[in-house]
Formats: sequence, C-alpha cells, structure tokens
Amino acid sequence: MTIWRDYVDGRSDHTVVGNLKMLSDIYSPQLGNRRPLYVYLPPSYAASDGRYPVIYMQDGQNLFDAPLSFAGEWQVDETMEALSLEGIEAIVVGIPNAGIHRIDEYSPFKDQRLRKGGRGDWYMAFVANTVKPLIDRDFRTLPDREHTGIFGSSMGGLISLYAFFCRPEVFGFAGVMSPSFWFAKEAIFPYVQQATALPRKIYLDTGTHEGSDTRADRASPHKYTNLYLTAIRRMRDMLDRKGYRLGQQLRYEEEENGLHNETAWARRLPDALRFLLAHYRRPAPPAAKSSLVSDRQIPVEGW
Repeated sequence: MTIWRDYVDGRSDHTVVGNLKMLSDIYSPQLGNRRPLYVYLPPSYAASDGRYPVIYMQDGQNLFDAPLSFAGEWQVDETMEALSLEGIEAIVVGIPNAGIHRIDEYSPFKDQRLRKGGRGDWYMAFVANTVKPLIDRDFRTLPDREHTGIFGSSMGGLISLYAFFCRPEVFGFAGVMSPSFWFAKEAIFPYVQQATALPRKIYLDTGTHEGSDTRADRASPHKYTNLYLTAIRRMRDMLDRKGYRLGQQLRYEEEENGLHNETAWARRLPDALRFLLAHYRRPAPPAAKSSLVSDRQIPVEGW
C-alpha cells in the first residue's frame, strides 16, 4: 500500500509553501535502488475534482525545501503558488537523484574519460514505467503525453532532452536548463539529429557565464562565448532546423552573467513554466494581479 504524507508534518525547519506530499520510499526494479518522491499539488487541487498536467523534475531534493537540498533550492513551490495567481497550475513530481550515481542515471551515454553515465535508459524506464503509473493512479492527472512534461538542469537537463526524444509516447514537452551537452563527447547531438521531430514544446536556456572559459565575443552577434555556450547554441540551431521554431515550439534564453547554479535556475523558472504551460492558462483573478511573479506574459499557443 502506498502511503503519501504531508511533507511538512513534524518539521519546523522547512521552507515549503503550499501542498507538498512525500512518499518516503519507492523501489526501482529497473535500477535496483530506492529513493523518496515529492509531489507538489496546486492550490485548487483540494477543492476541485479537476485533472492537471504533470511535470516530472530531476534532482528532486533541490526543488522545494532549502534544508533538504545539497546545492540550493529551485523554489518550485513558491513559483507554482505564484503562477497559480496567473491561472497556471500543474502537478510537479520531484524525483531525487541517486547521489554518487547521479551522473550514471542522468545520461544514456557512457563518458569513457570520466567513466560515468550509461544508465539513462534504465532511469527513464523507472520514470516512465514505475513513477508515472503510480502518480497517475494516486493523483488526478491528465495522463496523456501531451499533458506530461519533463524538466531538469545540467545533467538533469541532458536526460530531460533525451527523454523528450526517446520516450515520445510519454512526454509532450520538456524544460532543459543549462544542459551538459558536453558529456560523452557531445553524444546527444547525433542522437537528436536522427530523432523524429514532433509538434511539441521545448524550453532551452543557459547563462552566459557558466563556463570557466567565458570571454567577450566581438566577432559575433553575441556578447560572450565559451564552450558551454557554444554547444547549447548549436543545439538551439539544430532544434530550429528540425522544425522547433524559435518563439513557437522552442523558446531559448541566455541570461547575461547567469551562472551554473540553483539560484539562476530558480530565477528563470517562472518564464520557463509560463511558456511550457501556456496552453493551460486560465484568466487570473483580478485581486491577484499585484502578486504575480513577473509582469512578462507569454501568449497562449497551440501544441
């Protein structure tokens, strides 16, 4: 029997806002390991019988609660609470990483130099075949692929883009922040190149100062360049050529002076979710307008 409990029960040192549920232990038959799960429920969930889109997010211990995180908090709960005032709501499932095996699970490709990676397909099978059926059973989700997204940063961004293309029957949109496309000699590029393009949404971003080799770039339209930036720009252009048109199915952002950390990802998260969840936007309550995360709005677009 699955027992979900309120995350904040018995805790005084948390930073969680809203309705966060926790499952203390879930076994992965694909990976042979265990981890908890965290599920954020939108403000209208308890008082309605409606169903909601779902976003599966990597590095679940960094999403909701600062004391739980190992590198800072994304403030996903604060962001979702604020976006609900704009009429944007979704269920968010936080899947913690596997600690020392994080990199192994977050790439299907083996990096021979680092001797890491290679378990990404098993991890995706865990998410798609174990976690998702559990979430669809226990919560009021919109279970079809067009209502199911995947999201992550760094290595979590790499596996999220991979999942978008390798499991098209499961995921209909993806959030890819500061992705580690350099991993395994950029093996993600030929994979994406040969993958079938489908009419779905991708959010892709980076900061201009995520690489240690960052320098001013006077020879191009860009203010800065580094190897990390160059790889992400190449992926942006590849996706655009595949039919994910910039400003339509693809949104791309470069945050000037943005670093590779949770603070930067938390800062960019509201607009990423506005783009990916624009299809679900309801009119914002008039009294809520002063509480919006940002004045920037993204028009509702088709899938």
